[in-house]
Amino acid sequence: MRTSDGVRRGHNGPVEAPPRAVGSSLRLLPNALTIVRLVALVPFCVLLARAEDGQSVAAGLLFGAASLTDWFDGWLARRLGVQSRFGRLADPLADRLLIGSGTILLWYHDRLPAVVMLLIVGRDVLLLSGLSLLRDRGYELSVILLGKTATFVLMAGLGLTMLTDPGTDWPGVVLYTGIALSVAAGILYVLTVPARLRAARTGAGSGGTSSKVS
Repeated sequence: MRTSDGVRRGHNGPVEAPPRAVGSSLRLLPNALTIVRLVALVPFCVLLARAEDGQSVAAGLLFGAASLTDWFDGWLARRLGVQSRFGRLADPLADRLLIGSGTILLWYHDRLPAVVMLLIVGRDVLLLSGLSLLRDRGYELSVILLGKTATFVLMAGLGLTMLTDPGTDWPGVVLYTGIALSVAAGILYVLTVPARLRAARTGAGSGGTSSKVS
């Protein structure tokens, strides 16, 4: 029997509806978006490299669209319950390659100082190296909220820099805010990883060989 609130009820109380099946093509969509973001790196780099003074509406819009897929594919994977090992590996790699290529090309066009380029690229290299080392040891380090926020703000700052004329100051405010958040997130990762690893080892010892570090 279904009541007015839409909940099915049996003789012993509410009856939970069975989970909705997810089609095979829909299950592949999050990973497909990640692959699209990786493929989009090629035309993006070509457009920005050929842009005069590092300003390109086409490159900026492509960068923005690729950045949006970063949020959407993660949300979709969680929503559908189809998170995969490929997504956990390829998604952060695609993000870092997108940010890194945009940063290097903006530096090449004298839109960013060298110290900013080295800070962003160096942090991402250390982050990816650390994640790879942890995975080799059987751990998966989950992304914290501060890290997600930093990535979003940093992408917004880079995209706005590509879209605006050289000498425009306000995109730099967004960009440097993203850099500050990225540095803070990196420090937080370093400070909390030992405790998270200890907790993961405890969990692995009681129930498995591979642990997710949250």
